[in-house]
Amino acid sequence: MTTAAAVATHPSGNRFELVMEPDPSRVALTRRVTERHLRRWGMPMPLAEDVLLAVSELVTNAVCHGHGGTVGLRVQYAVGKLTVEVSDGNPVPARSRSAGERDEHGRGLLIVAALSDDWGASLDGVRTWCTFTAPVSRNTRWCGDRDTSFKDAAR
Repeated sequence: MTTAAAVATHPSGNRFELVMEPDPSRVALTRRVTERHLRRWGMPMPLAEDVLLAVSELVTNAVCHGHGGTVGLRVQYAVGKLTVEVSDGNPVPARSRSAGERDEHGRGLLIVAALSDDWGASLDGVRTWCTFTAPVSRNTRWCGDRDTSFKDAAR
């Protein structure tokens, strides 16, 4: 399996997408790419740390529970809102579960829920998303961007 990844930044600079093979080593890449964009957008450190942890958890879930195709990450920054979406090709929607005290897995979506304003999965189950309240940055050009998130289903 290759570990190639492709990053595309929207012309407005307010959104980027990353598509990669479902390899655990790619989780660190998603954090680095996301961190660069958050810095460019002027996100304050506490918010940036929460977003980076949510990205790590959602991408790790996609790598571990997806259907072996590509994993996609989209992060969009619109006025007052930052949306993270991860796709994995698995039609079974992500769901929180209980983890025992000694369990090493099973807390990712609980962490995402605690850090973000909202989270959920698309109706078709292949995308999991979360949102954060974000400040308006002087570093960002808005160019009439619309919110194009996949937030089409409740938890």
